[in-house]
Amino acid sequence: MTDKLILSEAEWRARLSPEQYHILREAGTERAFTGKYASTKAAGTYRCAGCGEPLFASDEKFESGCGWPSYTAPLKDEAVEEFRDTSYGMIRTEVRCAKCEGHLGHVFPDGPAPTGLRYCINSASLDFEPKD
Repeated sequence: MTDKLILSEAEWRARLSPEQYHILREAGTERAFTGKYASTKAAGTYRCAGCGEPLFASDEKFESGCGWPSYTAPLKDEAVEEFRDTSYGMIRTEVRCAKCEGHLGHVFPDGPAPTGLRYCINSASLDFEPKD
């Protein structure tokens, strides 16, 4: 289990850009095809923009056509937490960072093998660390 990062709302607002705050702390989303990592193909690690926790590896990233960065699996199962989301009249599975509980996006059962999953993640919730 990851030690939780607990900050006040003022501390989160000071740490994050307004867009990052809206997505990570208010479960917002960026418009499709606008995120800085939507078409990134470089090798490296995608970390949580809120706390720096490593979340996804570039080897798991694939082009899904949905307009957001998509991954077949998190770096480690314990890096993310999943919750039932019934907002906007839909039933989806929300994905949050396990360390800071920041909203990342959603996971869908329409991804490629071997997992069959598509972790559809907001670019603004991530920081990319290129492989050396």
